[in-house]
Amino acid sequence: MHVYLDNNATTRPATEVVSCMQECLQRSWGNPSSVHRTGMDARRRVELARSSVAQLVGCETREVVFTSGGTEAVNLAIRGAFRRIHRAEPGRRLLASLATEHPAVSDSIRGISALGGESISLGMDEHGVVDLRSLEELLERRGEEVALCSVMWANNETGVIQPVEEIARRCHEHGVVFHTDAVQWVGREPTCLEDTAIDLLSCSAHKFHGPKGAGALVVRGGPGVEPTLLGGPQERERRGGTENVPAIAGFGVACDLARAWLAEDRRRERLELRDRFESRLLALHQGASINSAGAPRLWNTTSIAFPGLRAQMLLVILSEHGVSASGGAACASGSVEVSGVLRAMGIDEERAAGSLRLSFSRETTESELDEALRVIDSVLASSRGGA
Repeated sequence: MHVYLDNNATTRPATEVVSCMQECLQRSWGNPSSVHRTGMDARRRVELARSSVAQLVGCETREVVFTSGGTEAVNLAIRGAFRRIHRAEPGRRLLASLATEHPAVSDSIRGISALGGESISLGMDEHGVVDLRSLEELLERRGEEVALCSVMWANNETGVIQPVEEIARRCHEHGVVFHTDAVQWVGREPTCLEDTAIDLLSCSAHKFHGPKGAGALVVRGGPGVEPTLLGGPQERERRGGTENVPAIAGFGVACDLARAWLAEDRRRERLELRDRFESRLLALHQGASINSAGAPRLWNTTSIAFPGLRAQMLLVILSEHGVSASGGAACASGSVEVSGVLRAMGIDEERAAGSLRLSFSRETTESELDEALRVIDSVLASSRGGA
């Protein structure tokens, strides 16, 4: 049995998604900007998908901008919003975020320095949850200088959930635009942007059984965004380029499936499954601990530290035994570096270097987790014996 526990990296496309995309490639292959019938058929597919995205996240259809994925959506949000804000109010040059953000956010903010921007890190606790007092102090002292605040709704490594609705509310009180990278959140948890002060939200289809190559930026209030990808008037002149109709249509189907699953309200069942899994995992290795155990976390994410062991070695062996997972350490240039997320949280190097990320999907079964536990137990026992 192959057990796939790397769903925060990507999920298996749903059968309905694949069928829809195949049909588009065969029948709806026209350019959606064309005025003839073939083009209009492709346009219909795009607009149906746009409506599906809007219904999933609780926004207006016209607010959805299709992109090539979460990374482009984040870049458009941060770079596109900053350009417009800074041009209108040159004094607003600060971009606030957490040190645990995805590189799509942190690298985008770093690149803003060439446009006159300056990054500033918000405080957080030992679990990686934002310190709201730190945010409030920044807004009170320098609110008129802050152009944009960007905080990930749910962390891709630890699953930690941030109080983004409260952050957005406080930002609005000081005239600050708020963006959330919701790539790990959307499709897994209920979302209704109409009830929040969130200005910009990024999401990606392949995190909830949709295709790669399709994402969206929701642009609500505030000054909007300037396009960062030029070359046409598509997406209401917010993102140039011919739309990827098959991927966008598949994205729409994935949204419909996610909305139906969320309506069943099985998240508590999934959370209980994760908690049982973690309890059994902790018993397999002396000193093992769950990273960010004291914070609200997604029902699908477990980041567990096995002190004294090396995550990269464990991952290779687990893969050979049929379990796909990922680590809290990343291999770069032949050397192992401790995860920036775990390092920013103050986790010591031994724990961070021995951390695995195990992430479920709504399709993950209890029998698969039982098999994963059996394999992990065997691998840990062998690793201890060889140490």
